Amino acid sequence: MKDVSHSGMTCCSSQEHKWDSREHMVRESHQDRELGACPRESPSLHRRFTTLTITREPRSKRGAKDGAMGTGQGCASTSSGAAATTTTLFEPSGDGQTPQVVVLVGAPGMGKTTMVRKVMVEWGEGALHTQFDFVFCIDCKAVVLPMEASVADLVSRCCPGLRVPAGKILDDQKKILFIFDGFEALGFSLVQPEAELSSDPREVKPLELTLMSLLKKTLLPEASLLITMRPTALRRLRQCLKGENYVEILGFSAARREEYFYRYFENPNKADVAFRFVRGNEILYSLCVIPVMSWTICTILEQELCGKKNLLECSKTTAGMMMFYLSQLLKHRDRDNPQVLQQFLLQLCSLAAEGIWKHKVLFEEKDIKDCGLDLPGLLPYFLNESVPREGEDHESVYAFTHLHLQEFFAAMFYVLEDDGKTISSLGRPEKDVKKLLASYKSRKDLNATVRFLFGLVSQKSIEYMDKTIGCRISPQARKELLEWLQERHRGLSHPGQALKVSEMDTFHFLFEMNEKRFAQSALGHFTDLDLQDTRLTLYDQMALSFCIQHWAGLGSITLQGCSFHWRDPEAELDVSVPCSGVSGARGHPSALIMRRREELPCPIHLLCRALRHRDSALRVLRLRWCQLSESCWAELAALLEEHPGLAQLELADSSLGDSGMRLLCEGLRTPGCQLRILRLRYSRITSASCEDLAAVLSTNTYLEELDLSFSEGLRDAGVELLCEGLQHCACPLQTLRLGSCRLSGASCPALAALLLEGPRLTSLDLSDNELGAQGVLQLCQQLRHPACPLRSLGLSTDGFSQALLHELDALRALQPGLNIGNLLEHDVPQAGAMARLPCHRGLLPGGRKALPSFRRPPIP
Repeated sequence: MKDVSHSGMTCCSSQEHKWDSREHMVRESHQDRELGACPRESPSLHRRFTTLTITREPRSKRGAKDGAMGTGQGCASTSSGAAATTTTLFEPSGDGQTPQVVVLVGAPGMGKTTMVRKVMVEWGEGALHTQFDFVFCIDCKAVVLPMEASVADLVSRCCPGLRVPAGKILDDQKKILFIFDGFEALGFSLVQPEAELSSDPREVKPLELTLMSLLKKTLLPEASLLITMRPTALRRLRQCLKGENYVEILGFSAARREEYFYRYFENPNKADVAFRFVRGNEILYSLCVIPVMSWTICTILEQELCGKKNLLECSKTTAGMMMFYLSQLLKHRDRDNPQVLQQFLLQLCSLAAEGIWKHKVLFEEKDIKDCGLDLPGLLPYFLNESVPREGEDHESVYAFTHLHLQEFFAAMFYVLEDDGKTISSLGRPEKDVKKLLASYKSRKDLNATVRFLFGLVSQKSIEYMDKTIGCRISPQARKELLEWLQERHRGLSHPGQALKVSEMDTFHFLFEMNEKRFAQSALGHFTDLDLQDTRLTLYDQMALSFCIQHWAGLGSITLQGCSFHWRDPEAELDVSVPCSGVSGARGHPSALIMRRREELPCPIHLLCRALRHRDSALRVLRLRWCQLSESCWAELAALLEEHPGLAQLELADSSLGDSGMRLLCEGLRTPGCQLRILRLRYSRITSASCEDLAAVLSTNTYLEELDLSFSEGLRDAGVELLCEGLQHCACPLQTLRLGSCRLSGASCPALAALLLEGPRLTSLDLSDNELGAQGVLQLCQQLRHPACPLRSLGLSTDGFSQALLHELDALRALQPGLNIGNLLEHDVPQAGAMARLPCHRGLLPGGRKALPSFRRPPIP
């Protein structure tokens, strides 16, 4: 073999070579070698490094069952005994003993190499691990080692410029740390006879024997070792070690995932948008527990931000990010034999699909061998091995690095082209996309698999997989996916009603496909969008916005009990986590979000932007109990101005106050506004808003219905201002709803005058108001006039005196076409919304109408 390459072996000396080693480690910190990435303009290790969650008791020692749960969930924050710093590697354990041998276990991409580099940099700066005078690091993945060597030879080759003889360095064993990064890459069997082990650091032996002598402590028994490796290679190593301390990397905790984004992006604004995008996508956010997946996603989003300057236009799908990750994993592997790689992927996808169908995340060694997956050069990149404890007789079991990775490969199973022999010979699941889609109705755990399926058959994905990975994806499933979406929502719509889409996952699927024509075809037969009680993250809103822009026939949107979130509510309130080394103005991500809250767009920005596109056919927009903020009213005003086709706007929430009403009126006054129905229920507007509203009505020539029901702040003064404006208005108002607005008889003169002198009202709702007998009689007097056009009068007659009821009966006899009764219509608020209402009278659980809330003696 060739001599060792200096790039793969590194020495750090605490004395005369300390400065040289520090410069070397700074250069090393610029290399993202875990996936063979280019050095690029990478920042220093200190600026990029984010603390990993580690535990002293790896899954492989806890047993297969426990390990599978951790792997499947991809959670780095739930393991007992988890720590979060590199200082724990050589600290005393629970029994007070300081470990001499630390085995750092982790799947590919979990950050083993990064943690090793962090150890060396911290030591080189004198910050940690100061008990060592010399640190010798061998990157087993990058170095070509000699066939025979002594420990002294390895030391000399690590540090060819050392003035101190290697033998003298080795005399003080306690001051030495050997690091073997990626030990499994050496490919040693570690089964050499113990009688042939060496005890002399100058004795030249076959390299495997020399290293085994270090491991078994026949050589330099007081020196310390740090070994990093994958779980699949742990079994052989454990046979050579005694008294070792196993440490497993579990990846990023929830807080560290956010921190990583802020460390990766130089611009905190970009970091904020990128993290909110990922936080809203449950699949991506869960995958970010794997550090290299966080790097992958940040790299892709950085390219998007550099290209378009606006992540809200992001076209990178979840499947697209997974394909990029896969291409990086396979970048330098089996390129000389693509048939082996393609065959491996086919079998891997078959295994993943079988597991998804059978709710199976653990696979036995027999499964691996039967599938032909026992290839040491490829298997560890996709499956983790859980080694049984000593004394247990069962074999190892394997699990995908993350459950979502298994779901991704299961989706690939359905679309990868093969010769038809690979799958059938193994008795694996049938490649039947229709069966998968039919099962989705009763098995929502298939959501991620179906979503990946949509992403994989996009034209971009087909081209990318063929070009970068060499796998052919069949586009045949596209037609089946399209037909399934169309038929699925036809079945959810009731006969005789408009065809509507009411499942949020449909928009996720179409956003994953990210093709305009496909979205148009899938949505073309539907006219209504109806979502109930849905928490809309930034990612959800982007998916919804994409679909709305390509939904030519969308005429009505109803969002009830939905909420718009641009940030993680938990992160907004989390200011207790220390900065962990994030320096300067960047600050802790949570604190940064708190400081920049006002810079974010309003919650419905994406929705309104999508609705303003020129081909929009939207006629009705209903936003009920959507927790809108004051910043939303300017967006809605702009929508009224720029969308002349919008005929009906309904808002039912308590966030609309006078300032919001003023903005809304500006939109209503614009020439482009042709709104015919405006319903503003449960608002917090006061009489101050009525002056603005009256000014609008005096010039508006389209509005036919105005509903201000349940606006308790309106009161008599507000109604009088409104009536004054209506008497001279140009609009063809026919319906005025003022139910449950705490009106008294004082407002009745103005209302009575309005019946003859104002617009030709055909419906006036005054239900659930304390008008008094005198006020009711004033209205009745006007209603007796033959010229009065009113056909519906809303009154809550409960509590009326017999005399007053007789008066109403007489009026009905005189005007047989006049309907008098409680006309109040109740929206059904989302759970907990009642507590936010300015009033909650007249509502019973389930939204049923109640008797009027005013319990008083009969009106005389």
